[in-house]
Amino acid sequence: MTTTASTTAPIADARALGLAHYAARGVLEHVLARHGATFQQQVALRAAVTADAPRTPNDLVTEVRGSLKADPTDIRATLDELLAKQLLVADGAHLRPTDAGRELIAAVGAETAPITARIWGGISAEDLTAAGRVLALVAARANAELAALAA
Repeated sequence: MTTTASTTAPIADARALGLAHYAARGVLEHVLARHGATFQQQVALRAAVTADAPRTPNDLVTEVRGSLKADPTDIRATLDELLAKQLLVADGAHLRPTDAGRELIAAVGAETAPITARIWGGISAEDLTAAGRVLALVAARANAELAALAA
């Protein structure tokens, strides 16, 4: 019996990972655009909103850089944008989210929740567990390679 590509499960690779990432990110960016926010702004604001205590700008730059691998100068510009939009506020040496910043994160979460449920719905716990293990391993290895390249 000949197996065709349409009946064979795809093998996870860098391309498949990238396509899944950009498809999911495209959904989020579409929602964010309705709120006048960018992906990087949302990542930085979420870091501030979910922090246990107010964070310094350097703390937020480090966290966002760890997530996005973005240039620190660009991340600082993003923090300035969030301050200008009054989604973050300076509190001495720290930045903290404003009520408007918290409301934006909550609104985006509420809008994306049903979409996320449709995207992830019906995937077995076993498949999600296996995918989680593989993605964690790929991320750890890629982070190690990036650190070696930067050294």
